Amino acid sequence: MAIQYFWRHPLAEQVREEGRRQGLEESRKRGHIEGWQEMVPRILEWRGIAVPDVIRERVTACEDLDQLEVWAQRAVHAADAAELFAGE
Repeated sequence: MAIQYFWRHPLAEQVREEGRRQGLEESRKRGHIEGWQEMVPRILEWRGIAVPDVIRERVTACEDLDQLEVWAQRAVHAADAAELFAGE
C-alpha cells in the first residue's frame, strides 16, 4: 500500500509533470533543429544548386540553431553550396 500511495502523492505528481514539461520542451527544440537541418539544403536545391553529401552531412550534424539560421540566410544568396561556410 505504501508504494501505491507514493505514486499518488502531490510531490510525485509534481515530479512527473516537470518531467513531461521538460520532455516537451526538448522535443520542440529538437524539432526546430531538424527543421532547419532539412531547410538549409532544400533552399539550395530549390535554387538549382547541387548539394554535395559533404555539405549535407555538415548541416545535418549541426545542433546550433543560430548557426543553422545563418546558413539558411546564406543559402538564399549563395552561388554554390560551399558559400554556406564562407569565412568559417
